[in-house]
Amino acid sequence: MRLFAVKPLVGTLLGFSTLLSLAGCPPGADTASKAPVYSRVLKGSEVAVLTAPPLVPPPIKRSQPTKVVVNLEVKEEKGRLADGVEYVFWTYGGSVPGSFIRIRQYDEVEFNLQNHPDNKMPHNIDLHAVTGAGGGAASSFTAPGHASKFSFKALNAGLYVYHCATAPVGMHIANGMYGLILVEPEGGLPPVDKEYYVMQGDFYTKGAYGEVGVQPFDMGKALQERPDYVLFNGSVGALVGDNAITAEVGETVRLFVGNGGPNLVSSFHVIGEIFDKVHQEGSASFGENIQTTLIPAGGAAWVEFKVDVPGTFIIVDHSIFRTFNKGALGMLKVTGEENKTIYSGKQEDGIYLPEGGAIQELPGERAKPVPAQRTKDERIAMGERIYQTICFACHQSKGQGVPGAFPPLANSDYLMADKERSILGVINGQSGPIEVNGQRFDGVMPAVTNITDDDVANVLTYVRNSFGNSGDMVTLAEVQAARAKKK
Repeated sequence: MRLFAVKPLVGTLLGFSTLLSLAGCPPGADTASKAPVYSRVLKGSEVAVLTAPPLVPPPIKRSQPTKVVVNLEVKEEKGRLADGVEYVFWTYGGSVPGSFIRIRQYDEVEFNLQNHPDNKMPHNIDLHAVTGAGGGAASSFTAPGHASKFSFKALNAGLYVYHCATAPVGMHIANGMYGLILVEPEGGLPPVDKEYYVMQGDFYTKGAYGEVGVQPFDMGKALQERPDYVLFNGSVGALVGDNAITAEVGETVRLFVGNGGPNLVSSFHVIGEIFDKVHQEGSASFGENIQTTLIPAGGAAWVEFKVDVPGTFIIVDHSIFRTFNKGALGMLKVTGEENKTIYSGKQEDGIYLPEGGAIQELPGERAKPVPAQRTKDERIAMGERIYQTICFACHQSKGQGVPGAFPPLANSDYLMADKERSILGVINGQSGPIEVNGQRFDGVMPAVTNITDDDVANVLTYVRNSFGNSGDMVTLAEVQAARAKKK
């Protein structure tokens, strides 16, 4: 194929058909298919479809590379970090993570980055899918109220992170400036039933986890790599409850998973599932039958698995305190018929009394500033999200508890008989025998230390008005009074 690099004079003397023959291409052959892939002639052009998480643009159907125009706007805007907690996110496309970009290998991408005039900071973009110095960062440095354009050829298939690379780089990333770009291989990806976009990030705030109000970024914590929040898709509960991703029994699910960091490595796991395929580091090659996969800061992977049984499958960072104490928890809700040969559910519940059993107890508790009064409906709505992230594992999705281990909250005579006792049980923990709905339970409930007094009021208002219970609102003043008694 070096003959195509011969000087134009030689081409004139030999004639174009002679050149084709010498190159192994008969006259009339598809020269584009014989040329180096990076020099193939593009066919047409299109504007990229961009989606906010957890949605993914549709698979690419065309068989040829084309020119793809990507229009991405940077916006600095206040948003929800957790219930009662706000943060000024720096975003690509108005979401954290930023808009999902889907292109094809050997596409030529015209990238237009717009920095909204209301923003305060200059920004740029470094796409790990770009072959070129800075990944586009130097070419896309953009002041507020300006727009930049550059182009690149997508030479390598895979799933890649993009992020801001404007100084201080770590601060821009920590404020939410990251996302994923998928470069499909020439033949595309095998079809699946569901595709979703999940990206982890760590956040550093002046206040501790759950401390209410608008929380500013804390550079000191970031330098020490001590995040207050570790989150999927930018906020506590972003993939929980009504926001959970869904599938039907028998469907194959593909999750495009990234880790924006800026500091922590993710141990990505779906409880109750085994990944049929894991494309580690976002590459075309894959491993099979994998339980947990490491995703470095600034890295990505995609996982595929068939869902065989119904249920709520919990998505976690298996550095597990991040999940239950810092927010890295999501849900995949699968509906359909049960298959008892694959998973039976509990078949027997007996008594086991070992000698010298010991149960962990979490020490300490933390009171934090709290907001103004809320309505009962507000507390129920906020309490549901707290329940699904903290209480769900023990007391179960419908408050039914676990027989012999965790008492039911559904239709609970014990819960509803004494409001103050319930409050103290949450903030102090509880141990020893109790009787609930005529059944005896003897165990330990550790104090819940990672929520505010306001959240205690929210979650207790929710459980006292759910699962067949009907009660009044638990107020902030009641929780504060109960905590004062403890002191």
